[in-house]
Amino acid sequence: MAEIWLDIAQVLASTLRLATPLILCALAGMFSERAGVVDIGLEGKLLMGAFAAAAVTSLVGSPWIGLLAAIGASVILALIHGFACITHRGEQIVSGVAINILASGLTVVLAIAIFSQGGSTPSLSRDERFDEFALPFADTISGVPFIGPLYAETLSGHNILVYVALLMVPITIYVLFRTAFGLRLRAVGEAPEAVDSAGYSVAFLRYRAVIIAGVLCGIAGAYLSIAHGGGFVREMSAGKGYIALAALIFGHWKPMPTLFACLLFGALESTATRLSNVSLPGIGTLPVDVILLAPYILTVILLAGFVGRAVPPRAIGVPYVKER
Repeated sequence: MAEIWLDIAQVLASTLRLATPLILCALAGMFSERAGVVDIGLEGKLLMGAFAAAAVTSLVGSPWIGLLAAIGASVILALIHGFACITHRGEQIVSGVAINILASGLTVVLAIAIFSQGGSTPSLSRDERFDEFALPFADTISGVPFIGPLYAETLSGHNILVYVALLMVPITIYVLFRTAFGLRLRAVGEAPEAVDSAGYSVAFLRYRAVIIAGVLCGIAGAYLSIAHGGGFVREMSAGKGYIALAALIFGHWKPMPTLFACLLFGALESTATRLSNVSLPGIGTLPVDVILLAPYILTVILLAGFVGRAVPPRAIGVPYVKER
């Protein structure tokens, strides 16, 4: 029985690690889209953040400076998106797709120019990455039935960015639903004309939202390359920005349902290696590639609207033109 609980705790721990970039990107999209700005560019900001983090860390040797570089690179892309969509009232989906294409090509070009390793950065040592650490009393209570494995194996033993992602969920709830800034941000996504008539700048509020989205995507990118991974490889985001967007829609732009959707995607991915050795009657051993397809298939299902109807903010994707 103890071994079963240990296996469950390890699967949950793997789920948490794999869901971390999804949680951060989904919350980033929540801030942006709650303010009325469609954020298809989550994938591009995630990828650019991953490259900036790995590149700067490999050059200076500090993951903390790499994290700041990831945030800076992601915020720059977020500001470009904001400049196109908020200032010049451009098509938001087109701008987001352009951000993704730009990041996909630019990261490879820069990696080849700087490191000459075929679009990748050098592998990072343990000292150049965010290392895992144990929570207090993890060893002490590890032998306690049920609670021990969950605390010692599932919650303990992660790097700091995993805990940042989890902490961002209650912070997002508080900011969006318990502060005046959050009220105005949500109002901008629902009735920007009412916010404007109350004397607040719609453009300034939307810019602040996309900057917050850039910060969160930068942290997610840093997690991929200098925490969960040990360097940057081309296209290492592997569609996680799109999956995070699907989780956001599935969660109806609400923090807790979105968190559970991200954990669902993480759970699907974490079971891939475990099921690769399982033999099914009449089928045989299931190829791991088939299991790895599951999150993407589920993404298509969710975005196609087969799991309930998601109602977005009323003014999402609509440029605001101030009435004179």
